Amino acid sequence: MPAAGKLIVLEGVDEATLDIQLERLYRWLCERGIRAFGDHARFTLDIAAVPALKALTHLPVVVDPSHSAGRRDLVAPLARAGAAAGADGLIVEVHPDPGQALCDGGQSLYPHQLTGLVADLRALAPAVGRSLTAGRWEEVDRVQAP
Repeated sequence: MPAAGKLIVLEGVDEATLDIQLERLYRWLCERGIRAFGDHARFTLDIAAVPALKALTHLPVVVDPSHSAGRRDLVAPLARAGAAAGADGLIVEVHPDPGQALCDGGQSLYPHQLTGLVADLRALAPAVGRSLTAGRWEEVDRVQAP
């Protein structure tokens, strides 16, 4: 059992039902997408899972648009959709030079793209009764791409 106060990421398994995922939970739930037909994205982000999980558990629900999209151009729209659906947080991959990333460069935003996404989320949050708290993302302005 992990020490108290440690963050545990418990990601859903593609083939797992909500009941199976809930049996495995510890701290928070992460929606990363489900396998679907088509090749437009790596996975289909199950936006309906966000409010469903929030209704079934007391745990925060986080959306990982980077993983489900598998493509940089889809990350921001999926992140906005997750926030609008009530996600308590987002996992967004960022790299100053995605082409040189050791893994997942194709789904990583550039720092300036994250800055734009955060601005979009700040504007969106009040429309869906939410707020965006300050976080470490603010440091991204100090990162310069090579």
